[in-house]
Amino acid sequence: MANGFGHPRRREWLEHLDVPTYVIGDVHGRYDLLSALERKIFADAAGLPGRKLIIMLGDFIDRGPASAQVVSRLMAAPPNGFDRICLTGNHEMAMLSYLDGEISLEDWVALGGDATLASYGVDIPRLQQLYPKQKKLDTFIRTWLPDDHVNFLRGLPIMLDTPKALFVHAGIDPDRPISEQQDDDLVFIRSRFYDSAQPLPKLIVHGHTPIQQAEVNGLRLNLDTGAFYTGRLSAARLWQGRIHITST
Repeated sequence: MANGFGHPRRREWLEHLDVPTYVIGDVHGRYDLLSALERKIFADAAGLPGRKLIIMLGDFIDRGPASAQVVSRLMAAPPNGFDRICLTGNHEMAMLSYLDGEISLEDWVALGGDATLASYGVDIPRLQQLYPKQKKLDTFIRTWLPDDHVNFLRGLPIMLDTPKALFVHAGIDPDRPISEQQDDDLVFIRSRFYDSAQPLPKLIVHGHTPIQQAEVNGLRLNLDTGAFYTGRLSAARLWQGRIHITST
């Protein structure tokens, strides 16, 4: 089953978001920051009742040094007392588009895919010497990456909707109802979402566009603090109508 760009992604819906919910922004291969932020979340959650939920906003891979380890972490069972929902970002979709032959290796590398491949033990310059023909190089890479990781990325939903908040990688098209959002907008949109004066239907929690500090701006909550470049990976706790933001 293909699931890069051209293949519609499923959307998730929760009737209630009545548990302490922690939302984590773009990780981009920074396993070190994800581990540090999770420790902060576990310490914070220890004082709160019942089960908790972690929502990951996509872009787990590319640029940073440990994409494979990040994906392994997210594939594993969540910590005791937690549930976890991982959404896709445009970088996961680009990786799948490369694996499905929809974009070139060069296109993916331009997005930081070389760092992801290195985390899986793929040394592109060395392989280019072994396989001077691009087609053979692509075939090697596409069969080298572990099936369980690829299938996990293929299965990620593109959006999580709840009565009072919507969770998505990039944002939404403010001119369309939630039911008519296009996958491309959900993982790519920037200024048409950011700069629109249209009223939003509910709180939109997203990443994708790096900012210096995670903050609520009207009904937009951006959690992408450029972890790969800045060393700051950010999370928001949503609980009882309040938002609390923390970073590494």
